[in-house]
Amino acid sequence: MTTEQFETWSLYIGITVLISFMFFIIYDLGKKSQAGKFGNLILFLALGLGMAGFLIKIILQYSLE
Repeated sequence: MTTEQFETWSLYIGITVLISFMFFIIYDLGKKSQAGKFGNLILFLALGLGMAGFLIKIILQYSLE
């Protein structure tokens, strides 16, 4: 395994763990604030939109190559 391959895999694994942790934080925030189903939906849409944009960017880069 080359250094470039290691860095690529580390990046994808690290970002996956970070995004998963951020979704857990959003869920926990909604749970502790007793936001309800609609409130949780709004939280995930508003706060998760940036993460979704990053994932869409990765998918577009992969499909255009």
